[in-house]
Amino acid sequence: MSDAVIQFRDLRREYDMGGELVRALAGVTLTIRRNEYVAVMGPSGSGKSTLMNLIGCLDTPTEGEYWLNGQEVSRMTDDALARVRNKEIGFVFQTFNLLPRATALQNVELPLVYAGLSARLRRRSAEEALTRVGLADRMDHRPNELSGGQRQRVAIARALVNRPSILLADEPTGNLDSATSEEIMRVFGHLHAQGQTIVMVTHEADIAEHAERVVLLRDGQVESDTTRTAHAAA
Repeated sequence: MSDAVIQFRDLRREYDMGGELVRALAGVTLTIRRNEYVAVMGPSGSGKSTLMNLIGCLDTPTEGEYWLNGQEVSRMTDDALARVRNKEIGFVFQTFNLLPRATALQNVELPLVYAGLSARLRRRSAEEALTRVGLADRMDHRPNELSGGQRQRVAIARALVNRPSILLADEPTGNLDSATSEEIMRVFGHLHAQGQTIVMVTHEADIAEHAERVVLLRDGQVESDTTRTAHAAA
């Protein structure tokens, strides 16, 4: 499938917990296409976190295949997975994970330091990413000088700075009040409208409603997979 970014084929993940076999994922087959906006939901223990770790190349499946942008990552070495992770995936977490003494610009530049880009290219890319999330006037502010919503926007800009195939968000509004959550959802909506593929894990139904497609997990399997109309997702 030429426009598939993520393809899972009968994906299974099992853990040995003190001699007891736990089936976190029990055969998930799923395709996410370029420029889709997908929310993954499910009760505690449904496999949401395991699925996110597999999508993010932070873990590997026990069985099954995972193809990311045409590459089979399910059988890659840890080093190869790290390269794919840094190139293809931008992570957004509920805890922001910003360096407190660094400015917004310096926080966003960080992935590019690891990528070995020159200082000039790093600054230009970081400025572009911060502008995309509406923080052109806050680049020199440190996290303690920013609101919770602004800090999460810095985190989103950092996730975008490598121009990843997928923006992977784990409970991105978990630490925010309802008004600020709506602010962040507008940012995600704007990025999706620009062509960004977004996969968001959330337990909040009102947050999931912003996505155009909702995948519900239960007991390690896909219980339902619903695509909304463009009007309903707006």
